[in-house]
Amino acid sequence: MTTASTPGDPPHGGLPANPYHPHAWVIGEPVIGEGTWIGAFTVIDGSGGLTIGAGCDISCGAQIYTHSSARRCVSGRAYPEVDRAPVVIGDRVFIGANATVLMGVTIGDGAVVGAGAVVTRDVPAATVVAGVPAQVVSTVEVDGDDVRFVAARDS
Repeated sequence: MTTASTPGDPPHGGLPANPYHPHAWVIGEPVIGEGTWIGAFTVIDGSGGLTIGAGCDISCGAQIYTHSSARRCVSGRAYPEVDRAPVVIGDRVFIGANATVLMGVTIGDGAVVGAGAVVTRDVPAATVVAGVPAQVVSTVEVDGDDVRFVAARDS
């Protein structure tokens, strides 16, 4: 028995085709800059508006969400909508393996998101964040080909 499919449907129930990685799930219409690399097993949710700058690396297993159905779910669907807010990721941003970026977040140019981090608020440019929730752990200093991560001082 065969089933009918519509143009653009993923073959055999797989992931929709995208120009970044055959094992990445890209939905919506994200704007992704030149030279950005997206690893396998990532979720790139552009349904609420997503801009990823040029020269970024989005590591394997990372998830970027521009929506949340939490209010709809816990209200038993009395809250009728799925909340959406855009995510903006600057140029030359590194997002580590299995990191999660939640809706409404802006990540500045040259920032680093550590592996497994959960980003719930904005990340300044040239800053390293890590942990759950993500916290500033260092800054990024680039001088030609010399790149240093300078530990943040305790306040």
